Amino acid sequence: MASSKARVQRKVQANAPLHVKRKMLSAHLSDELRGKYGVRTARLCKGDTVAVIRGDEDVRGTEGKVLEVFTNTGRVSVDGVTINQADGTATVRPVHASNLIITKLNTEDQWRIDSLSRKKEAEE
Repeated sequence: MASSKARVQRKVQANAPLHVKRKMLSAHLSDELRGKYGVRTARLCKGDTVAVIRGDEDVRGTEGKVLEVFTNTGRVSVDGVTINQADGTATVRPVHASNLIITKLNTEDQWRIDSLSRKKEAEE
């Protein structure tokens, strides 16, 4: 980003096209995954297991699978993280991607695993 002003950075992120916003949906890997793949972060995908590390006391520490990824807002829905509506029904509470740590990757996509492993091979 060209500007150091916070409001300009927020505007650039909010008005970014979806193929750029998709790259902003990344979270840190756990220590064991970081050692295995040699990268610090990875994009969040449906089916990843994540742990919430920041947020309210009722949300923090929760671990669950990613149910849905909202590219437009930069948030994901995590299994087990809910909020009660006014009528008492529980609905999914979106959590920002930066407040999560990936503890287990969804390994169904072979291209994703290959791209993560490529970095480790380049260092050796």
